[in-house]
Amino acid sequence: MDIARLCPLTTEDALQRAVALAPDVEAIVSPEGRVTFAELADRVARIRAALVAAGVARGDHVGICLGNGPRWVALFLAIGSIGAVAVPVNTRFKADELAYGLRQSRVRLLFLGARVLKVDFLAMLRGICPGIDAALPDPALPDLAQVVVLDDAAPPAGTTAWDAFLTAGTQAAPATCTPDDALLIQYTSGTTSFPKGVMLAHRSMCANGFVSGGRMGLRIADRFHSARPFFHVAGTTLSILSCLQHATTLVTMDRFEPGEALRLMEAERCTHFSGNDTMALMLLNHPDRAQRRLALRGAWAAASPAIVRRIIDELGARDCVVGYGLSEASPNVAQSCWWEAEEVRVSARMRPQPGIDIRIRDIATGRDCAPGEAGEILVRGWSVMKGYFDKPAETAAALDPNGWLSTGDIGRLGADGRLEFTGRAKEIIRVGGENVAPSEVEDILHRHPAIRQAVVVGVPDPRLMEVPCAFVILNDGVTATDAELLAWARDRMAGFKLPRHLVLVDGFEAIGMTASAKVQRKPLAAHAAKLLGLG
Repeated sequence: MDIARLCPLTTEDALQRAVALAPDVEAIVSPEGRVTFAELADRVARIRAALVAAGVARGDHVGICLGNGPRWVALFLAIGSIGAVAVPVNTRFKADELAYGLRQSRVRLLFLGARVLKVDFLAMLRGICPGIDAALPDPALPDLAQVVVLDDAAPPAGTTAWDAFLTAGTQAAPATCTPDDALLIQYTSGTTSFPKGVMLAHRSMCANGFVSGGRMGLRIADRFHSARPFFHVAGTTLSILSCLQHATTLVTMDRFEPGEALRLMEAERCTHFSGNDTMALMLLNHPDRAQRRLALRGAWAAASPAIVRRIIDELGARDCVVGYGLSEASPNVAQSCWWEAEEVRVSARMRPQPGIDIRIRDIATGRDCAPGEAGEILVRGWSVMKGYFDKPAETAAALDPNGWLSTGDIGRLGADGRLEFTGRAKEIIRVGGENVAPSEVEDILHRHPAIRQAVVVGVPDPRLMEVPCAFVILNDGVTATDAELLAWARDRMAGFKLPRHLVLVDGFEAIGMTASAKVQRKPLAAHAAKLLGLG
């Protein structure tokens, strides 16, 4: 299928169409303010002029470290409009994680909120890159030439204030992006110690937003509540771009809090919402839910059939749909459709996106599975990433010469061509809406001088569905408590990565080790759940 026949394939074309269709409809509603599509386009044009004045060109990497709101959206669209590449910063990162992301992605210009969600990112950056107090670049981040600081009356001498940055854009600049330009570098957890930067193009993200929004049932002037952070593709593609492609209002929050989310949905008369299983359960079980008069018609949920059933019955989102995807596919690969029978949508039997090919491969033999057989999901088509930035070996391992993406996830295709996703493969721990690679957590724990070996597995959690649990062997002759080790780790990794349980052990032989002396994670996870009394 020629996806170009369906929708605009650059962010700038999508923005201009939304302005033509609904200039006075609100584009974004957030604690930061309200902005119509016409006002958003004006802001994007002004930022674009300032970016060009600052020397940003096609292919340059520009970081965004802000909370959800109109400024994040305007920056993202402006960066993309000149063919530059946005690099979202996860605002839950700690210093080492921030340093790695900025260095590995070679960010040239960084937009930085002085404080984001009560975190002093300016102080964090100063600890990484002292040059911000004098002049950039700094040897610690040699590619970082400019930092623009927002929400600070007196930014450091080596940085630029937001107002001064905008004022420098005195000459209007045209949009120059093309569908095949990279639009985003999305860091995603994998099996390596640090995340990989997924490169996504305008074409893949814009088309994905259009199709996903259409299958969700978004219409002009609908109101879509999504607190998905904009530093995830669930925020950029499935929230920002889905709404932009359908001229729908995006109602968002800095941080998801279920009581405030319910209040906003009622006050803003939201017609749709987006959430994962954890977020949906927090809404469903909140004491305020019964008193809220919601106007929901639909939803996009990454949730189990039992939770989807409750979303329909208890929140009134009768057109709720379910999707499967991953960052490497922009993200949605398959999705149910709002007009399909309820039992099809609740059971999460999803149609592949138009023009996307899916195969199921037997993990042991490599052969294609018969209909109904479970195996690894392989994906090919317009939504697939360009590759991992500056990681050719990892790219070659994930993408074969014929364009098939190995997802590492397990599913089955029915005789009717519908996909059923049965689980994340390998070792990823899904903590609420965040993916955590055990090796990332282990890498940090192994820096502690008292720790000889750490192995991290996922265990059940009533609120977050799954959380990390660390089994730790101490070095001979040293002592440390689990509380001391967790306190040390808390300062060195994002909160969602922090083990909720830490168990000191003498060894893993009794639990089960392979012939090559590797710890078997599946038996260890089962042992952990039993040991901790978790269902």
